[in-house]
Amino acid sequence: MRQLTTLEINRIKLLTEKSVELCLIEPTGTGLEKSIMDATGSVRTYLKSNNIHDFELQKQGQESKIQINSFLISSDSLLNSVASLYRPNTKKGDPRIWFKGLGSYSKANDILGIITFESDLYVLNITQLDLHKLIESKISNPLQDLVNEINQISNEVAEELLILLNKIAAKGPVPAMLQADTAIGRTLETLLGIDINSSKKPDYKGIELKSYRDKRGNRKNLFAQVPDWNLSKFKSSAEILNAFGYSRGEDFKLYCTVSTLVRNSQGLKLKMDSEISQLIENSDKSSVGDFVVWGLETLHKRLLEKHNETFWIAADSVTIGGNEHFQYKKVEHTKKPIVSQFDILLEQGIITLDHLIKRKPTGSVVEKGPIFKIKPNALDLLFPPSQSYSLLSK
Repeated sequence: MRQLTTLEINRIKLLTEKSVELCLIEPTGTGLEKSIMDATGSVRTYLKSNNIHDFELQKQGQESKIQINSFLISSDSLLNSVASLYRPNTKKGDPRIWFKGLGSYSKANDILGIITFESDLYVLNITQLDLHKLIESKISNPLQDLVNEINQISNEVAEELLILLNKIAAKGPVPAMLQADTAIGRTLETLLGIDINSSKKPDYKGIELKSYRDKRGNRKNLFAQVPDWNLSKFKSSAEILNAFGYSRGEDFKLYCTVSTLVRNSQGLKLKMDSEISQLIENSDKSSVGDFVVWGLETLHKRLLEKHNETFWIAADSVTIGGNEHFQYKKVEHTKKPIVSQFDILLEQGIITLDHLIKRKPTGSVVEKGPIFKIKPNALDLLFPPSQSYSLLSK
């Protein structure tokens, strides 16, 4: 795909701000003449993740072609269309896509957005249409109606969750349900009726919950992700613990923060290798050197999976009767992180990694991480503009 213009980027940002998820495609002159376009990787991923079509399961040949009801969005109407999804018998059956009527809707090298809504596909000419004018118009139009409907549906769960959080906040300080750093999140999840489990999926109907003690200035957890052991010199958390762990009382553990900027007290440091798209952890011990690896693509996927939509919930920690209590007081609501920023923030030491490895008395090793964290007040460097809410307390 060609480089996007500043105008096209701003139009796509507007859609993102309105909670409209889309993928992009660029028809070529030859494609318009032959009524054919390559279904690129991003298009295939988008259609699969939205349960529209999985090209990997599709057989080659016209007899296996799939057609989906579609519309081409103009400034004042929706043009009926049909999307044809198929894999030809030629070559390796590279996935193809075409929309009926596209030849008169688009010029060569226009940037088109594909949007799915209620199992239909909508094509939007981002290059030619003035999206700001249409979305903000006082006169109803097809694009405005579609964006408003998508935005309303996407906000329904957030509004429901916000009502529940206000009810919890209105109770005043609530007692912590255990004595641990994780108490703040577990207490809130219990109050919301969420089962405590180790699932990597978002907590509340697609929304991830991240609670933190506001006055501590702690870094905020993004996600946990083990290294790619197949690519790593070390093959387990136990090996990392054996090499760099230390004794604290009855425990043998490795609790430490690792960044790309400086080596920590264990001699550990992260480094980026953009040429091979890897994040590497390195030891200053000459006998060890590079010892674990994460694929950046894997980290990007986890970030998107975990934080498609997130409530970052701040609470005051107060002691009442010798026990910790939490007054949940404000929410920062973020959507769809900017993946390209993740690598930059790693390089700048704004995103760091925590090891939380411990050997139990039984000899078994447990690893709560590695957890990738972001510095306080840096969410706006990773996420588009967020919304903030104050919770109603007593």
